[in-house]
Amino acid sequence: MKVQEMPNIYSQAQRFADLTKSLIKSGHLRSAKRCLQKAEALFLSGSLETKNVITNVYLYSVSTFMENHSCRIKGLLPVGLQIEYNKQINASGL
Repeated sequence: MKVQEMPNIYSQAQRFADLTKSLIKSGHLRSAKRCLQKAEALFLSGSLETKNVITNVYLYSVSTFMENHSCRIKGLLPVGLQIEYNKQINASGL
């Protein structure tokens, strides 16, 4: 009998990002916005590890996708994630 492993927090965040990107791509912006708001809630109330995962896996993946597909990032990202996104942009020197 094979024991199924629980996915780690990084793979869960990537799957959540993939879901959000899929919703954006298919035009379900209301649902995508709810995902972004849930990610922000996790970011604001989570542990340091959770905050790092939301920033480095989820936000990076979603914001890169949005930039590549010419989506209005400012209109979709909640305030807390927008601040983190701006930190990423400023840190990269872009």
